[in-house]
Amino acid sequence: MATSDEALARAAAGGDRDAFSSLISRHYDRMFGLCFRLTGRREEAEDLCQDVCAALPFKLAAFRGEARFSTWLYRVVVNAAHDRRRRAQTHARAAVAWGEVETARRAEADEAAQAMSWLQTAMAALPDDLRDTMALVLDDGVTHGAAGEVLGVSEGTISWRVSEVRKRLRAMKEAEQ
Repeated sequence: MATSDEALARAAAGGDRDAFSSLISRHYDRMFGLCFRLTGRREEAEDLCQDVCAALPFKLAAFRGEARFSTWLYRVVVNAAHDRRRRAQTHARAAVAWGEVETARRAEADEAAQAMSWLQTAMAALPDDLRDTMALVLDDGVTHGAAGEVLGVSEGTISWRVSEVRKRLRAMKEAEQ
């Protein structure tokens, strides 16, 4: 007489490898069929079935024998399929969100690159004295007083030049629009 599924499940929960092997042999085809119906794809069904088989030795400790083993096993498979679906949805949402973040980052980088390109072109159009002043004040963060010393002019002249550059850049920008 064949050993019942419930007796095999109790033995497998206690570490009996032969009992576990017998359970898998008895129920694998039905498990796979259910996995296939739940996923709709052979590859997904194979993966899901493999996941269930790998987790089953740990899950058997929770089998209390209140229901038939096959009923309990089907519930394990259905729960595993739900978990897999939720994980896939979470990954999909994360991928979409990551894609949106990356798209925004690239747009921001493109915008910054365009602004820098425009500024470089505009600066090249300035007279040398204004360009030199702005190169010191903007790029190196030199104070107006220190820039005046480097260029051999007064601090007031540097302040006027900075103001003049702003005025000219504003006019260039308005002319483009």
